[in-house]
Amino acid sequence: MAEQKPSRNGGQTAQNKGITEVTVQGFKSLACESRIEIRPLTILAGANSSGKSSIMQPLLLMKQTLGASTDPGPLLLNGPNAKFTSTDQFVPWMNQKPGGQELSVEVKIDSDTRYKTVFVFGKSRTPRIRDMTIVDESEQLTLHLVPDQSSESLRDSLLAFNPERKEQLARLFDLSQLSVFRDRCFLNIALGAADIGRSLVIRSPMYDVPVSRELNRMIHIPGLRGARERFFATIASGPPFPGLFEEYVPTAIVDWQTDGDERLSQLEDMLSALRMTSELRALRVNDTQVDLLVGRLSEGARTESDLADLVSIADVGFGVSQVLPVLVAFLVAEKDQLVYVEQPELHLHPRAQYALARIIADTARRGVRLVMETHSALLLLQVRTLMAIGDLDPDLVKLHWFFRKEDGITSIQSTDLDEDGAFGDWPEDFGSVELMAEGAYLDAVEGRSRS
Repeated sequence: MAEQKPSRNGGQTAQNKGITEVTVQGFKSLACESRIEIRPLTILAGANSSGKSSIMQPLLLMKQTLGASTDPGPLLLNGPNAKFTSTDQFVPWMNQKPGGQELSVEVKIDSDTRYKTVFVFGKSRTPRIRDMTIVDESEQLTLHLVPDQSSESLRDSLLAFNPERKEQLARLFDLSQLSVFRDRCFLNIALGAADIGRSLVIRSPMYDVPVSRELNRMIHIPGLRGARERFFATIASGPPFPGLFEEYVPTAIVDWQTDGDERLSQLEDMLSALRMTSELRALRVNDTQVDLLVGRLSEGARTESDLADLVSIADVGFGVSQVLPVLVAFLVAEKDQLVYVEQPELHLHPRAQYALARIIADTARRGVRLVMETHSALLLLQVRTLMAIGDLDPDLVKLHWFFRKEDGITSIQSTDLDEDGAFGDWPEDFGSVELMAEGAYLDAVEGRSRS
């Protein structure tokens, strides 16, 4: 469950709403400051290499940094969620600076708290944190942290940031001993700097729902998902789910089946709605491996133990194994939790893409924050249809269109939808391509009939 953030007078405010905005500058084609609002259903669309993935990849770098078993430094470049061997691979080529490059990542939590971290890459290209800024917009207060910040400067900043806790902080701590230390990919405050492991960390109210927590519990399903397997390893199940979520799917299904969890039936209903299968079972091969079995038919009576009509997931269409992590993530995710899915429509028949849109809408209505990177005009059309018939509140949806300008820099055009599912000046090269192709075909047929 989402934590409640104590107010400055010791009371409780509303629950946090997870990550609500992301701003990136200095990553690949995002050379200029680029911002997206994140709602329960956030759609990223645009041509290939337009920058859709680039807006989320810095968050993936931070997620894998936070999830590493040992401290990898400010940024783990080559991990399960994002793979780079050098910072040169994501530094924007169009604005290279001789003195070093900067990557700025700002994450907004709820509606009033911003965490901005600026990473710099010098001649050695080794990442380091230049500074971190925390802004409480509701109170119009700012806390600015830099490495090696003097105790006096840090004390003044902390007291200014916590005006109602000045006496309490002064009574509990020797504020002359405050210091800033690097906490993975963020900066934090400690009392004494000699030994971080034994130092007492002072957390201001801004840290009661830290951005690291939201990034750590973020679920990531990449566009290149694992191949079909005949046997899957069982691993400790989250939350949180560090690394790629698909690795946790077999264990989640085993647990649901063992515990009689209703989410297994819900998962089967989803697969049936997609016309893929009506049954899903986990069969333990041994203590460490499991086989996933699916029904041969998309519709039919479900059985408790009869495996005669079930086959291994490795022996059915590729779409089942590709959409399964997506559906399980939808069921696992809690309210306000961020789920980032690249190409949810991967390997799906158009009919299944159309049906998937309703499952996505149902998940968004539950309050999960879905960020969907898609090339499916059909999926988007069904989302608009659900709005028009009143099954999806337009306030839950935000569309972001990415395109590259002539100078190679990404520009983002964002829009809301009205109650009819209509939007404003949306780039024409998304849905119009299918109309153009159909028109070209009809012209060709007409031309042949005349000749």
